[in-house]
Amino acid sequence: MKYFIKFLIFLMSVFVYTQDKTLEPKLENIKWISGTWHGEAFGGITEEVWSEPSGGSMMATFKLIVDNKVQFYEIEVIREIENNLILQLKHFGEDLKGWETKDETVDFPLKYITEDKVVFEGMAFEKVNPTEMNVYVDIDNKGKVETVKFNYRKKENTKPIKQLINVNYAIESPIIDGITNEVVWEKAEWHPIDQLWLGNNYSSEDFEGRYKLTWTEEALYLLAEIKDDKLRDVYKDPLKSWWDEDCLEIFVDEDNSGGDHQYNHNAFAYHVDLDGNVVDVNHTKEGKLYNSHVTSARRTDGNTTIWEVKILLFDDTYKDDTENQPVKLESNKNIGFALAYCDNDNSEHRENFIGSVFIEGANKDRGWIDANIFGTLVLKTE
Repeated sequence: MKYFIKFLIFLMSVFVYTQDKTLEPKLENIKWISGTWHGEAFGGITEEVWSEPSGGSMMATFKLIVDNKVQFYEIEVIREIENNLILQLKHFGEDLKGWETKDETVDFPLKYITEDKVVFEGMAFEKVNPTEMNVYVDIDNKGKVETVKFNYRKKENTKPIKQLINVNYAIESPIIDGITNEVVWEKAEWHPIDQLWLGNNYSSEDFEGRYKLTWTEEALYLLAEIKDDKLRDVYKDPLKSWWDEDCLEIFVDEDNSGGDHQYNHNAFAYHVDLDGNVVDVNHTKEGKLYNSHVTSARRTDGNTTIWEVKILLFDDTYKDDTENQPVKLESNKNIGFALAYCDNDNSEHRENFIGSVFIEGANKDRGWIDANIFGTLVLKTE
């Protein structure tokens, strides 16, 4: 088995280079490789597990199983060295005895990176979609070079299913005007916003909240009823301390995959202010307006505010400052979702943060980081 797995240092026409935009040789630009991947090769089953970038490297383990027996293992790393990347690996037999000598590694210098390719000299990764990738490896088989393709599928997510809510289909899209006279809203079920995520206990005079949901192929629709005795909107700049103003916060994970979404678009945490501006934190670690993602209309009568909202959903391939297409929704699709309200009456910072999902532990203000805390919506047709 050893003879056909000796990797070459040069790449033999794995891809035809196109005019794809090349990216900087940074681990951040190839983090889509991270995850647990399964496939088939050499007449057996393969498994490759890549870590997220940290400490200037990404690490992976690989194994091949044929007829329920491990044939060999690999340890792989991609390291940042002198403003470039290099992939290095070592092989081990089923008894963990190394194929290479103690200080020997098989090295694959980087050639280039694009949005969906990482090409090293001798190995290349191609992103097919967020849950599928191909790895191409040049192998010397008794002096004859072969390019072997590994087709991988990412392991299904392990996000816990909590607060399962069926969302019924709308034959006609609601008009986003804050007037809730559509039949679909009359039929939709109310769900409470009653979990204290941050701040002190509040009275029903200070806050009460509930919401309804519906969907079409184009978007998810939200109707929220918020009873708040005082609406606060001090900062006219929507990107200044937006979390300390009264606002609706909508958490959406398009594929219900859960996991980290701090400074990335694995999921979104949309803050919708009283003027309808929509803010989330992106990879720059700063707030950015996403007004094209969420359209809303607000109507206030006394202490009661009605929010009618249209939400476009984007998958985790979303990239800022490029053209992105929203996902077309379909029946039986699962979506991660939570809703919260930032309530501030008189303070410099928000006084309460009330959500729709129960969160375990002392730190409940985790929705903007951890999509595992979201509930699960299931889209249904009647």
